[in-house]
Amino acid sequence: MGWRWFHQWGSPRWFYERAGRWQLVCGWLALILLVAGSLWGLGFAPVDYQQGNSYRIIYLHVPVAFLAQAMYAAMALCAVVLFVWKMKLADVAMQSIAVMGFAFTVLSLVSGAVWGKPTWGTYWVWDARLTSMLILAFLYLGAIGLRAAIQDPDQAGKACGILVLVGVVNLPIIKYSVEWWNTLHQPASLKLTEKPAMPASMWVPLLVNILGYYIAAAYLVLGSMRAIVLERERRATWVKELIGRA
Repeated sequence: MGWRWFHQWGSPRWFYERAGRWQLVCGWLALILLVAGSLWGLGFAPVDYQQGNSYRIIYLHVPVAFLAQAMYAAMALCAVVLFVWKMKLADVAMQSIAVMGFAFTVLSLVSGAVWGKPTWGTYWVWDARLTSMLILAFLYLGAIGLRAAIQDPDQAGKACGILVLVGVVNLPIIKYSVEWWNTLHQPASLKLTEKPAMPASMWVPLLVNILGYYIAAAYLVLGSMRAIVLERERRATWVKELIGRA
């Protein structure tokens, strides 16, 4: 087998056929997890002794905030694959992730503002965590705009890859901002190295929702990638055969 599985990703046809099956599985899994996690967290988790019911927005805010950062890291990984192995599917993934990542970042900022009003008494403060997340949104927007400004897909992919790799420096700033600076933003709700500060009745549905949002993001990205592959490969024989069968 060796590296065959990796090089198969260089085939648009191979990816398109399999991504359809993966997308179906991801769609059902995401639906089940998000319904279960949201109902559990919003309807059955106990009321927080300090924040009351307003804390329940974590079941949206925390997953999308995690995703906003994870998707940018995924874009950076795709940029490395594009530059090292010249895989065009890596560029397709970057293009799809940029749009989804921007949407999740905006959703994170908006949900954080809604949470901030009852917690801090204001929707926005220019603290390190919020400012660095806003910069992340601009980085996503810059990648989207740069691609739209360059007509040659290959050149657009390379330019976006460079921008994405430069912007990676913002990710550790987002992650450690609450430790490096004195900010209003609370530390991470879940850490791999520490026991959760919340009771299990609160953090278990949060974990379910995080997993559900990640799988939902995979579903959306796979669907977007399939559409872009069809557009880019529209002159290929396999695409014409696919259209003919439809």
